[in-house]
Amino acid sequence: MNNNTLRLALAALAITAGLGVAEAQERHGGPGPMDFATLDTDGSGEIQTQDLEAARAKRFADLDTNGDGQVTEAEFIAHMQAQTAERAMQIFARLDADGDGTVSRDAIEARQGGGPRAERMIERADTDGSGGVNAEEFEEFRKKMADRRGGKGGKRDG
Repeated sequence: MNNNTLRLALAALAITAGLGVAEAQERHGGPGPMDFATLDTDGSGEIQTQDLEAARAKRFADLDTNGDGQVTEAEFIAHMQAQTAERAMQIFARLDADGDGTVSRDAIEARQGGGPRAERMIERADTDGSGGVNAEEFEEFRKKMADRRGGKGGKRDG
């Protein structure tokens, strides 16, 4: 493999890895999208192996707040709580379209799938045409949605 082919392969791998991380972070409320500038840790204009290693080390250092090389349960929980709070603020900001610091019931219901969105979901899940969704249809629809998400997003506890 020549040098240019190797560079292209590494760039494709890094971009793919970065996109996967960015998608996961967006879906699960991570620290934010992983963009090119974030992955290009040395600012060289190229993402190289050492950049990915530096980004991974930074993510660990963000967890290991006392710098002892170990992540305690308390450090991990604090990190996750901060991410959750940040994600909640982002969602709230999207719901608060006029920026007045309040969100209407309609905005929350629209986000949760009320109105036409709820009707479409019932129509899609109601395979027997009864106008409602029975337990069997519900389970089948839940499985279908989980399959669409690659096995994620199915039954939740709580």
